[in-house]
Amino acid sequence: MATIVLKLGDDISTDVIYPGRYMATVLPSETPQFAFADMTQFNAKLKAKEIPAGSIVAAGKNFGCGSSREQAASALCGHGLTIIAEDFARIFLQNSINLGLHLVICPGFAASEGEEIELAKETVVNKSSGVSFPILQLPRARQAIIDAGGLIPYTRQRLLASTHRAP
Repeated sequence: MATIVLKLGDDISTDVIYPGRYMATVLPSETPQFAFADMTQFNAKLKAKEIPAGSIVAAGKNFGCGSSREQAASALCGHGLTIIAEDFARIFLQNSINLGLHLVICPGFAASEGEEIELAKETVVNKSSGVSFPILQLPRARQAIIDAGGLIPYTRQRLLASTHRAP
């Protein structure tokens, strides 16, 4: 089980996730310090490592809208957060898959900060309310990339597997 550590609404832009003034910082090892930088209390908890990996950020529709900045997904990956949203902006979704960010598409999802959530293969269960919500599954190939930790580890695994099968 995991806890919802941040509840957000609809149309959360990449500028909220990773403000544009930090765009000069692009290394995945450096971007996490700027995750939700303008939400100073939450950012301070992330930087102090008070929020354990696997914690959940819950959002409504169109999470990650606004720009194509990959750093927004990178910053969240660096904290090991899981993002549950009703849906994701197209470019943010692809950037997140490529970087291995754990995403859950869950139309109608409802929960509040502090509530316990159980993630199953096909449902999200709000343990506090007892309500289950169906998960919209990603295509198998896209989920395989996330499960591998991103596009580079996925490609590396595929190349190694094909090398070992070669005659």
